[in-house]
Amino acid sequence: MVTKEQVLDALRSVQDPDLHQDIVTLGFITQNAVCDGAVKVTINLTTPACPVKDKLKQQAEDAIKRLPGVVSVSVDMTAVSKPSGPPRKLAEGVRHIIAVSSGKGGVGKSTVAVNLACALGRLGAKVGLLDCDVYGPDVPMMMGIKSEPETEAGKLLPLENHGIKTMSIGYLLEEEKPVVWRGPMIHKLIEQFLGDVQWGQLDYLIVDMPPGTGDAQLSLAQIVPLSGAVLVTTPQAVSTFDVGKAITMFKQVNVEILGIVENMSGMAVRGTVEGAKGGVPVSFEVAGKQLRATTDDQGRFEVVVEVFGSGGADRLAVRHGFPVVGRLPLEPAVRAGGDAGAPVVIADPDSVVAKRFLELAGKVAQRVAIKSFASLPVLQ
Repeated sequence: MVTKEQVLDALRSVQDPDLHQDIVTLGFITQNAVCDGAVKVTINLTTPACPVKDKLKQQAEDAIKRLPGVVSVSVDMTAVSKPSGPPRKLAEGVRHIIAVSSGKGGVGKSTVAVNLACALGRLGAKVGLLDCDVYGPDVPMMMGIKSEPETEAGKLLPLENHGIKTMSIGYLLEEEKPVVWRGPMIHKLIEQFLGDVQWGQLDYLIVDMPPGTGDAQLSLAQIVPLSGAVLVTTPQAVSTFDVGKAITMFKQVNVEILGIVENMSGMAVRGTVEGAKGGVPVSFEVAGKQLRATTDDQGRFEVVVEVFGSGGADRLAVRHGFPVVGRLPLEPAVRAGGDAGAPVVIADPDSVVAKRFLELAGKVAQRVAIKSFASLPVLQ
């Protein structure tokens, strides 16, 4: 008959690709039950949004099934839900707080924050979205929420849509009323949004920051320990130049850069040459630039137009030593989804850009998991 020790030995062949150790040594096995050849194992991952959880589950099942005497295998995948990092008094039930910021406006920072939150939710995580862009709170429109938050026991209840808990100054003000505040008021608002909102138990709280390197970024870093920041840029030089300042600012307040997202990274132009066979060359001009493509067997062709140039995010990543975690094409469906309150990750989950957002979410979750695991104490 198969034994528990044999099951554990078999599971040592399953390695976490990010932490480079087997799941037994990492302490991921929280249940290991064997009865008359029936094996039940629970693998507790560092995050429910683990991009390789299905792969790890399959590897674990295959490893156990190879053992003599195994009749059936059940592998459950779970994730810890306790907050990670230094203890904090605000947002106590939130494991990870991640800032989404940019060096300048107009690069799609809020779009990235909203779709990142929804993508993490689709991967199985419990997610909140805090809109700290007090001068341009776009989260209510992008998430399709027009209600006012209610209170319970003296705390605001976050408004929820698409499975994401949200809070924004936009819920508390008249639609066209501007916010004309100085730094101390912004600091107090962020403090209240973290401490006076019933966020509950969350895996991730995504914080949409104002553009630049002002009071909101400094206040957030001072008020709570952050798991890291995701920076958004477009490929052109003027955007990457300003992001360089944001990188320096986050380093000064000891916030790790999880990675950079290159938004509007090319626009796909597609077409069909009626009656054409495969391999027919196609040439056309966009903004004075000659582009060439070749048709497939159905006469279709596709070419990427680099509207804002290319390579900006890569140059930043090389210079500062962190990865490019996402490249998002210029896609009208993203704009349409944001205007309609249905982020493209929700409205068109099978689209290319939605899949890019899911890849981005997986890489961010991966980076956070590696960082939090590295901060755990080493048991001798």
